[in-house]
Amino acid sequence: MSIVKINALTVPAEQREVLERRFASRAGTVEGSDGFEWFELLRPVEGTDQYLVYTRWRSEEDFQAWMEGPMKAAHQGGGGAGGEGGGERPKPAASASTVWSFEVVQQAAPKKA
Repeated sequence: MSIVKINALTVPAEQREVLERRFASRAGTVEGSDGFEWFELLRPVEGTDQYLVYTRWRSEEDFQAWMEGPMKAAHQGGGGAGGEGGGERPKPAASASTVWSFEVVQQAAPKKA
């Protein structure tokens, strides 16, 4: 079964639009990565300032390969999710980040009529 990685990002109210804009304009390298299955950016509705970045992968090895390759290159090279102008990298929109890891042990999809 798949694995899930959830990155809980603490984002101050004044940085929410910046974070969402950066994700919307990201290079999209994750979608073409071997073993990638799903992505969602979840905006908090009430009671928290944490966004959740949900990704699902075929295996831990596929996730690690993405982390060491395309993700690392995008975050070090100034491209990808942060590219707002040239030269200097923009200030992070999140003030904290925690990654949670899960194995999918059960899943369900809607029944077909």
